[in-house]
Amino acid sequence: MRIARIDIFQVDLPVKGGVYRLSGGRQYTAYDATIARVTTACGRIGWGESTPFGSTYVAAHAGGTRAALYLLAPALIGMDPRLHDRLWDRMRETLRGHRDARTALDVACWDIAAQATGLPLCDMLGGRIPGPVPVISSIGGDAPDAMRAKVAAHRAQGFLGHSIKIGATEAEGGPSLDAERICACLADRQPGEWFLADANNGLTPEHALRMLALLPDGLDFVLEAPCATWAATQSLRARCRVPILLDELIQSEGDLIQAIANDTCDGVGLKVSKQGGITAMIRQRSIAASAGMVISVQDTVGSEISCATILHVAQSTPRPLLRCALDPRAMVDISVATFDAPVVAGGAEAPDLPGLGVTPDMAVLGDPVASFGG
Repeated sequence: MRIARIDIFQVDLPVKGGVYRLSGGRQYTAYDATIARVTTACGRIGWGESTPFGSTYVAAHAGGTRAALYLLAPALIGMDPRLHDRLWDRMRETLRGHRDARTALDVACWDIAAQATGLPLCDMLGGRIPGPVPVISSIGGDAPDAMRAKVAAHRAQGFLGHSIKIGATEAEGGPSLDAERICACLADRQPGEWFLADANNGLTPEHALRMLALLPDGLDFVLEAPCATWAATQSLRARCRVPILLDELIQSEGDLIQAIANDTCDGVGLKVSKQGGITAMIRQRSIAASAGMVISVQDTVGSEISCATILHVAQSTPRPLLRCALDPRAMVDISVATFDAPVVAGGAEAPDLPGLGVTPDMAVLGDPVASFGG
């Protein structure tokens, strides 16, 4: 089996609700998705996606993703899509960094490999763990009552986890507003729910400590990605009374090993586009599991293709360590593919179809913006 052709598509994913706010005044109204279609000489097709969270989240942006694919895609023509480590090696040798661009190709090749064996992707990643995977919402920064209402709306849809965005500037209300947001979102907490207060690297240790001092005792939540640097995070870790989960700072296996060696956190948020696709995710999942870290399986944002990737990885992740999986479908106002995995009774389950189990809507994707191979 050999890769014969790679097509690249671009589609805008409007934000559900109109605007999504992160720490430091960052906000988005749409996400720029890059979708790859990999076709083999025998006609088998795989799909992958990379949708950076704007240009101010990590060192990635959609234009850069597609520019990198002009180098990476031709390098994979003629290779066997089932040889994941060799494909990863070829991409690394062709272009340093740019894990976001590698993601779309890596996922599409995993889709093909699973289809070729007749197995759902999760069975290729260690095996399906039966039962729905608990899903987590993503609640952008807003007024406390508005965020509380959004948590309630997602709870009514079956979400068991809630990622609530904090990181208000001093002009917006600073630590006081963030403390109010956390209290409001946890006010109606139900048994079995899990909460992340996610700063997306937007806090100083001083901000975080002031915020924590304003919170009442007994609130059950995890602080995610509080600070932008390792030094600041380590400083906060020594004085923090709540568990810390790292996200943006951990993009590679080396980053994760550093976090474990220095006891910087209690868990890790593995995101498909940020980590570099499935090949990198399952390596990092094994490292985190060996250290006893809890794992949140997510992506920066995305469509049904991203959702399918997340769900298959989560479906094969040991449940004692798995906290939640993100459903990015709930974050956008457009559908680009059919993917039959509804949220029911607190979770969603990967379909029992070969590969990812997605059927893209070509009317939405339109014509490729770039093509490589025959």
